[in-house]
Amino acid sequence: MRRPVARKLSVLAVSAAVVSVGAAAPPQATPAPEKAPVAVGYGGAVSSVDPDASAAGIEVLRKGGNAVDAAVATAAALGVTEPYSAGIGGGGYFVYYDAKSRTVHTIDGRETAPLTADSDLFVENGKPLAFADAVTSGLSVGTPGTPATWATALDEWGSRSLGSVLKPAERIARDGFTVDDTFRSQTASNETRFRYFPDTAKLFLPGGRLPVVGSTFKNPDLARTYRELGREGVDAIYHGDLGDDIVDTVNHPPVDPGSGWNARPGDLSEKDLAAYRAKLQKPTKTSYRGLGVYSIAPSSSGGTTVGEALNILEHTDLSKASEVQYLHHFIEASRIAFADRGRWVGDPAFEDVPTKGLLSQRFADSRACLIKDDTVLKSPVAPGDPRHPGACTDRGTAAPTTYEGENTTHLTVADKWGNVVAYTLTIEQTGGSGITVPGRGFILNNELTDFSFAPANPAVHDPNLPGPGKRPRSSISPTIVLDKHNKPVVALGSPGGATIITTVLQVLTEFVDRGLPLVDAIAAPRASQRNAAQTELEPALYSSGERSQLEAIGHSFKLNPEIGAATGVQRLPGGKWLAAAETVRRGGGSAQVVYPAP
Repeated sequence: MRRPVARKLSVLAVSAAVVSVGAAAPPQATPAPEKAPVAVGYGGAVSSVDPDASAAGIEVLRKGGNAVDAAVATAAALGVTEPYSAGIGGGGYFVYYDAKSRTVHTIDGRETAPLTADSDLFVENGKPLAFADAVTSGLSVGTPGTPATWATALDEWGSRSLGSVLKPAERIARDGFTVDDTFRSQTASNETRFRYFPDTAKLFLPGGRLPVVGSTFKNPDLARTYRELGREGVDAIYHGDLGDDIVDTVNHPPVDPGSGWNARPGDLSEKDLAAYRAKLQKPTKTSYRGLGVYSIAPSSSGGTTVGEALNILEHTDLSKASEVQYLHHFIEASRIAFADRGRWVGDPAFEDVPTKGLLSQRFADSRACLIKDDTVLKSPVAPGDPRHPGACTDRGTAAPTTYEGENTTHLTVADKWGNVVAYTLTIEQTGGSGITVPGRGFILNNELTDFSFAPANPAVHDPNLPGPGKRPRSSISPTIVLDKHNKPVVALGSPGGATIITTVLQVLTEFVDRGLPLVDAIAAPRASQRNAAQTELEPALYSSGERSQLEAIGHSFKLNPEIGAATGVQRLPGGKWLAAAETVRRGGGSAQVVYPAP
């Protein structure tokens, strides 16, 4: 993990910044592609964590593809270069702005539990499994949703075939990419459990060793898998041989018998794959400072929780607040919104989720009155009732925040026609389940560990318990903001598990209220409060004077070395786009445009 940059940056300074590989490398090592955290120009823009992936999207835009085509190309490339964060073994949420109709559409591509799953999925001998035991097992693997998301997006709004947009990623997998510090360190953090599975170890620990920074990493199995998907379509997964391989791997995890690891089998079937659908659904919408903020609706809690927090902040002038008062109100709004998320949000196919009520200004006002300038709410805060808002009610039993892995990935794309995509995809925690499908070149997700393993309080309904075909609750929050004419202002998103919500909320308020340039809002040191006793702070805030002032009114903090890794695009006058990414987090991101402005 790297220390976040100082709070104030200049766009000119970061636009020239390049993050380079810093570890020693053998003489034959090749430098990693340069990363620039900001780019301005014409013809469209792509921002992701990886330069090869961003370049894949730019390649598609240059050949006449639209934002949807480029988003799928970028996502596929991230499946090669960021295989511990995303890939066709996982899922995600896709938010699309159509410039012609000036409307926003979304796809819920979340993984689903097997049709045989029940609320005791992670209960063994009458007790919930330890989290580590559940993660690295077939039990944790949900039906992948990423391939269906790509096919649905391209069928609905794309202009290119799946085979066409997979070509850049197939090439990267075949020819290889340059290993950087982040890839090596993420491999190292997973080395022990990767060695449990011979296929995973063979692929990601070449020659039995960690990949060397500066070396070329190739994945010919994944290149062949992409080629098969391009030729046969995603039916290869949901109705074909590739799906059969996934089912066999989940139900009979190919573990090394000598490792001693109990890789508990799952119960995924061909029926689960055949029944899977990526869901087209309406976005959430929140009005904030005269802007329309659109995001993903449940099964993700991202849109409702970011939206509720914005509504809570609506009547506070954050533009004139001191830094301490801004952070205080941001933290308290996050605390309250997470209290309501925990009680009310789950898969709407199984739960009665009051989405409209959670996003109503009336409900937000009934919760905002809990916030005082000189005191701090005691956590955990009890949820309110969006169906029957009552002013300043703070009674009842709080629901805890379910742990979610933090190494998802997000990409943001715009094209020359004005279409925009914000897309967050994931295999859950770094390295997912750790189980590679033999001969296929990708790791399977551990998304089902996003469910609650057991009710925190049997007397209170938990909307996030497992169920047959159920989608676990997510915090993914891809967001597109429109002006009063329904034209894009900014689009953004982030990885980070439950910290995704606070990251998106903080970047939005830094950009909209505090007036920071987008790249500075992304780079600013972060805080994350998720209805817990302590608020997490990145180092620059943890060591700041603001921390002591906030502690003086009752806040309590703990250090988190790194929160999120956001990317975004901003529409500028005259057909220009600004792409922005991290300057330091995860080694810095990669912002690119088709035709850079002078």
